[in-house]
Amino acid sequence: MISIKREEVAPDGKPFQVVEISNANGMKIRLSDWGATWLSCRIPVKQQLREVVLGCESVAQHIAQSAYLGASVGRFANRIANAEFILNGKRYSLDANQQGKHQLHGGSSGFAQQRWTITDQQHDSVQFSLFSADGDQGFPGNVDAKVRFGLRADNAVLVEYSALSDQDTPLNLTNHAYFNLDGESADQSILQHRLKLQADYYLPVDNAGIPNAPLKRVENSGFDFRQTKLIAQDFLQDQDQKTVAGYDHAFLLASQGIGAEAQAELISGNGDLSLKVFTDQPAIQVYSGNFLAGTPNRTCGVYANHAGIALETQALPDTPNHPEWFKYGGISKAGEPYKKTTLFLFASR
Repeated sequence: MISIKREEVAPDGKPFQVVEISNANGMKIRLSDWGATWLSCRIPVKQQLREVVLGCESVAQHIAQSAYLGASVGRFANRIANAEFILNGKRYSLDANQQGKHQLHGGSSGFAQQRWTITDQQHDSVQFSLFSADGDQGFPGNVDAKVRFGLRADNAVLVEYSALSDQDTPLNLTNHAYFNLDGESADQSILQHRLKLQADYYLPVDNAGIPNAPLKRVENSGFDFRQTKLIAQDFLQDQDQKTVAGYDHAFLLASQGIGAEAQAELISGNGDLSLKVFTDQPAIQVYSGNFLAGTPNRTCGVYANHAGIALETQALPDTPNHPEWFKYGGISKAGEPYKKTTLFLFASR
């Protein structure tokens, strides 16, 4: 079942459009047309609804916070070094919004800061659309972007991004939800969650999150999640982690596709809820919420560091400056449809 309400006033002077979708199990998700944002995800656990996505008290507070809670980010999720790149022999300068030097998540006017339009709704899904003109954020090409959020009967949230550009352009779209499966207001941090990743390689970065080395094998490091383990087990045990105060790294997935095996699995601290992530994206950025402290929460307070974990399915960061990674995606050809799907499957244990 789906309902749409108008709430508060957005920066453009018009009300936010807030969509709620529920299924027969009682699970509910809430979404906003501003930033095509995943506001809330409440799951029935032990006869009670548990909020497992970090969010603010009001939709308007999502505009003020800078942690990208639940937002759809683009045109290029993650970082682009020195806010520039060369494509087809031409240099492009981008909006720099990180340390005044790099671009993060599309810059200060990225997709997360724009109003999307509701262009389709079904009983179990909604589609948001956005037109990004040539030169938006500094990128070439006119891009028509869409994202559909669906809630399935098996308590899975399906997120489907699609786009089409009339020029070759970097394109890397993802959702930036933060999860805490113990409940987003739980005192327990996500460091007590268990995580498994189908990934043999991770990408080292500098203290700005910019890749500074080739892909590196996870074995014999704290980045090895090929077997389920506590996030806290090897936390801050590697220099590559200490550089960014925890996990904030891309993992190259060993397989892609919405198949029988999940590329990632997260289990709550008390073991009563799991989240499996299935995706056709080449990589997943694991961010352990290292700088969440001070971000407004749902109860007039603020979150602490590590209050949630982001599992952002995407291409590798800074791909526009690394032609050797083009094979993994991140660069869209003119006229060729872009389509990426991620499935978040929740299950009580």
